[in-house]
Amino acid sequence: MSVMKNNLFLKFFPDDLLLETSLVQLRILQPTDEAAFQELSKDSSIWKYFTFDCSIPGEMHRWVEEALFTRNSLIRVPFTIIRKSDGAICGSTSFGNISFFDKRIEIGWSWLGTPFMGTGINTHAKHLLLKYAFEEMHMERVEVKTDFLNERARAALLKIGMKEEGVLRSHMQMPHNRRRDSIYYSMLKEEWMKSPVQKVQ
Repeated sequence: MSVMKNNLFLKFFPDDLLLETSLVQLRILQPTDEAAFQELSKDSSIWKYFTFDCSIPGEMHRWVEEALFTRNSLIRVPFTIIRKSDGAICGSTSFGNISFFDKRIEIGWSWLGTPFMGTGINTHAKHLLLKYAFEEMHMERVEVKTDFLNERARAALLKIGMKEEGVLRSHMQMPHNRRRDSIYYSMLKEEWMKSPVQKVQ
């Protein structure tokens, strides 16, 4: 990693970074979050479209260790999603595939515990990441990929103003020997101000 990229990473993603709306807070993932994640991860339906299944004993620990490693390696920025009203840990989301030169970043590695689905928390979390990417980091493009079969995620991405781009066939290995087709979505800087999610408070 170049010195410039290293410096930019540390500038934009300090350990005390906190993003918040009226509903949620995003803070950098901490090792102590694992206990709450373990409780949330027991519902196997959460992981249907992921390349891993954290309902399997030991898998959430491995996932947290990997998230912390990629954070310390300045590769990925994992956040813990917190409901402000009661401080409940809801799940996690991340920035990754960061190119400061190309002004491009990916949002992904996102999941919520079942009780927090359909509550607006995901929309608020996406708002915070998009706002930070475009308004603080001055990115030109934010991208997201998901399983082609994940119709709920695809509909949610379109609802917040992401544009469908295309499908990468046989892109990722899934459990039970399934090969996943990944579909990409993006939002450009000039589209951000017109996005329905931009007005979230």
